[in-house]
Amino acid sequence: MVTYTGQRVGYMRVSSTDQNLDRQSLAIGGCDKIFSDKASGKGVDGRQGLREALNYLREGDLFVVASMDRLARSLRDLESIVT
Repeated sequence: MVTYTGQRVGYMRVSSTDQNLDRQSLAIGGCDKIFSDKASGKGVDGRQGLREALNYLREGDLFVVASMDRLARSLRDLESIVT
C-alpha cells in the first residue's frame, strides 16, 4: 500500500461555462487544495487551472480527479500530462 505524506490536490474540469463542478466536487471528496477549469479538454493549453495544479504538486502529494476523462482526452494526452 502506498502512503501519501503530502496534500490531497484535486482537479476538476467542465467543458463549458454553463456546466457546474458539483458532481466532480462530491466525487473527489475533501482536498487540501482544488484547481478547476471551464474549458475544452484538448491538451493543457487553455487550461490555466491544470497548469497551476501541476506546478503546485510536490513529492508525496496525491493528485485526485473525479474521472480520467476530466484530466485527459486520450492515453496519449494523459501520457503528455504525466510527463
